Amino acid sequence: MFSGRMTLYGQLEDLQDLAFIERPIRRSLKSAEEIDQLTVDEDLNDIERAVYLLSFGQEVQRVSVISNLPSLVRQNPAETFRRVVPKVREVLNGAGAEIQLAAAASFLTILQDDIILIHTHTYSILKTVLLHLNHRDTVVSNAWLETLLSAIGALPKETIKQEVLNPLLYQSQLSHSLQARLASCRILGKIASKFDSHIVKKELLPLAHSLCQDVEFEVRASMCRQLENIARATGAEDTRTELLPELVELAGDEESSVRLAAFDTIINLMEMIDSDDRLHVVVPLVMSVCDSSSQADEAVMASLSFQFGKLCSGLADSLSDEQRTRLLQKFKLFSVSGLQTEGNHTETSSESTLIRCNCCYNLPAMVVFADSAHFLSEVYPSFASLCCDPEVSVRRSAAASFHQVVKLLGSNPQLVHKELLSLLQDDALEVLDALMNHLEETLEAVLSRGENTSVDNKFPELLSALLLAEQTVGCSLRWRLHEKLLQRYSCLARLLPGDILHQSFSPRIFIILTTNKVLPVQKEAARTFCTFLRYNRKQEQRQEMMERLIQDLAQGRSYWNRLRFLDVCETATEIFSRKYFNKHFLIPALELVHDPVANVRYKLCQLLPRLRSSLRLPSDKQLLQQLDFCVQKLLCREKDKDVVATIRKTVLELDKLELTEPFQKRQEKDLLDQKKEKEETLLLEMQLERQQTEAKTNDKLNERKRRDSKTSLSATKSMSVSSSGATLTSSGKEMRKAKLSRSRSLSSQPTTSKSTNSDRPLKVKDLSSSSGSGKSSMILSKDDSLRTAHFTMATLSQTPSTSSMPVLIRSNTTSLLERTSTSDHRTSTSDHRSSTLDHRSSTLDHRTSTLDHRTGTLDHRTGTLDHRTSTLDHRTSTLDHRSKTIDQRSSGGKDSQSRKLSINRKSNSFSVQSGRD
Repeated sequence: MFSGRMTLYGQLEDLQDLAFIERPIRRSLKSAEEIDQLTVDEDLNDIERAVYLLSFGQEVQRVSVISNLPSLVRQNPAETFRRVVPKVREVLNGAGAEIQLAAAASFLTILQDDIILIHTHTYSILKTVLLHLNHRDTVVSNAWLETLLSAIGALPKETIKQEVLNPLLYQSQLSHSLQARLASCRILGKIASKFDSHIVKKELLPLAHSLCQDVEFEVRASMCRQLENIARATGAEDTRTELLPELVELAGDEESSVRLAAFDTIINLMEMIDSDDRLHVVVPLVMSVCDSSSQADEAVMASLSFQFGKLCSGLADSLSDEQRTRLLQKFKLFSVSGLQTEGNHTETSSESTLIRCNCCYNLPAMVVFADSAHFLSEVYPSFASLCCDPEVSVRRSAAASFHQVVKLLGSNPQLVHKELLSLLQDDALEVLDALMNHLEETLEAVLSRGENTSVDNKFPELLSALLLAEQTVGCSLRWRLHEKLLQRYSCLARLLPGDILHQSFSPRIFIILTTNKVLPVQKEAARTFCTFLRYNRKQEQRQEMMERLIQDLAQGRSYWNRLRFLDVCETATEIFSRKYFNKHFLIPALELVHDPVANVRYKLCQLLPRLRSSLRLPSDKQLLQQLDFCVQKLLCREKDKDVVATIRKTVLELDKLELTEPFQKRQEKDLLDQKKEKEETLLLEMQLERQQTEAKTNDKLNERKRRDSKTSLSATKSMSVSSSGATLTSSGKEMRKAKLSRSRSLSSQPTTSKSTNSDRPLKVKDLSSSSGSGKSSMILSKDDSLRTAHFTMATLSQTPSTSSMPVLIRSNTTSLLERTSTSDHRTSTSDHRSSTLDHRSSTLDHRTSTLDHRTGTLDHRTGTLDHRTSTLDHRTSTLDHRSKTIDQRSSGGKDSQSRKLSINRKSNSFSVQSGRD
């Protein structure tokens, strides 16, 4: 309690101390007298006020008037130059640096903006500039020099010759200051382009030679850099005879800055130097400069490394192989400049870092110089070193020139695949930023080589690196870089297969669309997602993506997602055709009129004119009715005042939409929409054709397998037919031989005896055995060929009947012999017809195999082949009918054979009986 009272008393004492310390606060920063001095009569116009302030105002007011001089010239140039500019010239005499700089800047603005008529008022400005050109302050003098150089471009030749060239001859003498001689060098290079070659050679060239021999190295270096303008004004011949020897002499100057200036000028004038001078003058000079440059003189190396690519390109046709190799070796040394280690310490400096950055800048030129065929051995080590350099600035420069290198490699982009992955996975966002500037060109060069299997095999690594780069940028606060990255990734819709894009990138882009809190990033993600959706050729995947948009955004639980869906609709109107947009996006967007959150309805009201512009009558009549119903509901039932105000404004825009839009602009929109619709239809047709092609390919593979199986089956058939035909032929020959022997025996024996009954069963058994073997051969061949089996069965089925036929005994032997010969003739004829039928069967099988081959080869002639097959079946039936006829005839022949056997038996029996008698 006591401590609390002490604390309160202490606070009261502190407040009393603060009350004593309080002082009166000054209400104004200026006194009354100062205010009176700064006050100007309000009735004065701008010109009168400027003259008054330049005459009686303070320095700050004078600076303000001089800085505002370009505005006065725009308003009233005549009065300004008549009354204000002379006052400015008076103020500049003895003025400080601030007023001098303000006046130089104002006059420079007037000359550059072409505010005034040059021939009228430039002379007065030129007098002021030349008066203060040799100001003792270097900064002020340089400011007036820039104004003079700008004025020279607008001045006529006569004015330049009188007012500039004559003083220039005087100021370039050694008696003048260093600053004046340096200014003379720049003025000399500027006015050289204003005169013809004769005047330049006669009046300017001697002055340039004298300045090149100045005792001060700054003057020699400055004049050496201006020799390029003089050389272009004089021409190639005078350059070769007058300026090239001077430049070669300056290239051997004792000061490094002079040598560098001469070397840079020679490189810039390379196209004006003929091939002989390049070979005998420039190439030895370049080789000596490359050999003399060392680590001790890093400034020389920095300048040489910057011009190295241009130098090698200009001298490519004049170099020998040994000189080319030396230059490439020098570039390798430049690329590792400052990276030499002593122990574990790496020595680096700003100059060495600049040298390596210059090497990155010259990489495309060096790839051309070394030829892409020798890239791997000559340039790749330096390229790989620069892409993995420890300095971020070097890696950023390598990333900036990466797209040019990969395009120069042509069909071998896999050579730099590792470096591309390294740059995409770089931790420094500056490197990713430089790589994203031309990522589309890089990916087109890398991913468009579909015929290169090595690139195709590295697809997963590249996709992972692209996704990792997006995650790295997304986790940072560089939302502008994230927006740029998503914009560049939209080109993947044209470069990657649809399945890979749908599986890897579309889900990630959708997550960014629904979770990222930066509005520009969300809109760019929406545009990229719509691009992926438009170029996806598979209808199932497109439907899946649309359903996800509707479910997660349009029907999402968060009003934030529903707002994002309206952003997607706004982007979709630019990407998709009206037909596709009205089919998939319009109805879900109009359903948000029932949204409970006023912000969503407010956004919908702003989007209604864009939705209305996508409708065309009479095809979209129902959709237009739904949109009108949505507007009427908002007008009648809306309670939020902001939404009501917006919908009323929107209704007015909808009424004026048809009237205010020009016919030509609307026609252009219709043509663009038709083009989009054709592209979308073409994408779907391409996918359908691809599916049909795959189906036809599968059918052809199945047909080929079926044809192969038929070919093997037909081969088996032909083998079975040949074997059965051979069997029939051999059996027929044996039967004929038996008949001939029997007929001979009959003719040699005059009488025959009757055979006993015991002989009959034996012969019948033999015939039965032969018929059984015929049946077995018929059964074996039945599985291979139905036609051959049918023919064999019809032929052999008559053999068992021979043994069971009755024996007819006749006494007329002569008639029997005649019938026997006739029967033999018929039998041979039947055998000949059987062989002919076998030949026809084999020919028919050959035709069947040929028909199967044609069926597999020509798919579109299936109907014709079916007709031929039916014709072939008809021929087969006809052949079967002929086979039956031949079988009947052969049965008749076999009857005669049986008769012959019976005659033989009778003759035998007759001979036996006669012997008994």
